[in-house]
Amino acid sequence: MTGHFSSLLGADQPGQVRVPVTVLTGFLGSGKTTLLNELLREPDLHGTAVIVNEFGEIGIDHDLIANTTEDTILLANGCMCCAVRGDLIGALVGLAERGASGGSALRHVLIETSGLADPAPILRTVMGEPAVKDRFTLAGVCCTVDAVLAHGTLDRYSEAARQVAMADHLFLTKADLLGEPISQELLDRLRSLNPTAAVHQERGEYVAVLRQTMQTPASDARSFSAESGSFYRPVATTGEAGDAPAHSGGITSFVIARDDPLPRDSFFAWLDMVIAMRGEDLLRVKGIVNLQEQPEQPLVFHGVQHLYQPPESLPAWPSADRRTRIVFITRGVDAESMDESLRVFERRRRPRPPAASSPDPSSKSTETP
Repeated sequence: MTGHFSSLLGADQPGQVRVPVTVLTGFLGSGKTTLLNELLREPDLHGTAVIVNEFGEIGIDHDLIANTTEDTILLANGCMCCAVRGDLIGALVGLAERGASGGSALRHVLIETSGLADPAPILRTVMGEPAVKDRFTLAGVCCTVDAVLAHGTLDRYSEAARQVAMADHLFLTKADLLGEPISQELLDRLRSLNPTAAVHQERGEYVAVLRQTMQTPASDARSFSAESGSFYRPVATTGEAGDAPAHSGGITSFVIARDDPLPRDSFFAWLDMVIAMRGEDLLRVKGIVNLQEQPEQPLVFHGVQHLYQPPESLPAWPSADRRTRIVFITRGVDAESMDESLRVFERRRRPRPPAASSPDPSSKSTETP
């Protein structure tokens, strides 16, 4: 196991506690700032830092933000507001160092992106930047979707499609303005872009789901439970596997599943190959894997493009379903080819039968040939 992915095993130091980071994204005017303000009105957010991108684009109550600068960090603990200039790396490092030097203990970070932002660079920063990844871990991505304007926005802006595709939770906003139930057409379209995201339509539950995401790192067993619905859902497809759904902007999603456990070396070698050859086109990958060498402790992992957080072995399966399930949200990657490539690695590295026993040297004839 010498590849990029396998080298991550054991990367975490024993006992190391990393601060979970949640990304709140959504297109312009989709309601993410309204949701953020509702979150900040919660009474017990001590130790939660909120990083807001492009402050001039959004409006947050002035009693919550004391210093309105381009890069604003809000520590919503009732006692401190401060502004930190610089990029996201500097902001996160500053938060970590302030906590380490005796400041308020940092428990969670929420990053609100600008409406036109592609979430991928932010996720790459959290998961791949050396100064950040040892101190922080990705908890999840939540995305607000305007139920009134979503179809036109997804048609015109690739950024909106990528926001939806990379999310763990989708919050449908402004449904009250429709005057009718959210259309099945929109739900199907969102599902075609992201079959694994939990789609929420009840406005009253959004803050609770956002808070739960902040408190549940993406590698936590609860993220893979059947009850949560946030990891795997069967996808009803039409046409051949790998065909891009209409109006998807080139984004496709598919699940590779295996009933039988996979050899560890085969799986790691295959995933290393996939990352090396198609990394730029992997918008989001996450999986739960049944390995032959540890069938009672599934391996869970997730990543963005070339960057993957250290995989973790769960102490037990979170549900009765013990299949390997790997979810890909990609740009232009063929599902059938990906599935067949894993089969090739499975065949190449299938355990060989024990070699025939060699004769006992002591039983060899002593006659001269």
